[in-house]
Amino acid sequence: MSIKSDKWIRKMAADTGMIEPFEPGQIKEHDGQRIVSYGTSSYGYDIRCADEFKLFTNINTTIVDPKNFDENNFVDVSGKGFCIIPPNSFALARTVEYFRIPRNVLTICLGKSTYARCGIIVNVTPFEPEWEGFVTLEFSNTTPLPAKIYANEGVAQVLFFESDEVCEVSYKDRGGKYQGQVGVTLPKA
Repeated sequence: MSIKSDKWIRKMAADTGMIEPFEPGQIKEHDGQRIVSYGTSSYGYDIRCADEFKLFTNINTTIVDPKNFDENNFVDVSGKGFCIIPPNSFALARTVEYFRIPRNVLTICLGKSTYARCGIIVNVTPFEPEWEGFVTLEFSNTTPLPAKIYANEGVAQVLFFESDEVCEVSYKDRGGKYQGQVGVTLPKA
């Protein structure tokens, strides 16, 4: 298994539609304003957060249960270009990019240092072989202060690992419950 370079990422995006929309370079500015970068990097792809958030709230004082999740635990926030996460809370979002992972590839996604240095943790599970969809992102504000997440800017980096052999059973083969997800997808039992 080997980590893949910018050249491989550009080729796969062009040949297979692995990432859509795809940015072949690093974008660091928009309309003359400095932004948190996104696009192809040396050994990965910096993904963006869409302007569609689900902000955690304890107003209903329900229990957080991954096997029986109550949608009332979230308030929808969109159209502002950002989301403010209360202290010691979290929000869910989705990527701008839609992914189609090849059968012989596994990805790992890590938060960008710009957010990590502010106490904002971006958590994303691996994209398994033949998984496809918009990625659901989780932002945890570990600070005692409100934290701001920017839409349409870089939030995390995806690293691609290509195996020497194709897996026997892919995410698609086993009918993974998050296959083809759109929007911000809540936990499914």
